[in-house]
Amino acid sequence: MYFSSQNIPELKGLKFGQRMQVIRSATEQVPIPQKLLLNLLKLAILIPLFLVIAQWDSWQSTVTIAVLLAAYPLLTRPLTFALCRPHLQQARTKLNLH
Repeated sequence: MYFSSQNIPELKGLKFGQRMQVIRSATEQVPIPQKLLLNLLKLAILIPLFLVIAQWDSWQSTVTIAVLLAAYPLLTRPLTFALCRPHLQQARTKLNLH
């Protein structure tokens, strides 16, 4: 599992903007069922966040919101990278980033 795009071997030697271009291009190549799964996971994290915000009544809610906000990228980024990884080299070649 990769938490940062800097650690992905297929993206070594690229600047941040170039890595994001390759990841965006690779994401377009991910099959629809896998994209759906990733988006459902994102919703599973966001829905409780909005429910807690809607029922905001104490500082305890603030802690819950902070935990959910921290969990969102910690869960979704590695999954996004894992789903895109098989397509990264092809996307990098397509964008002519060597």
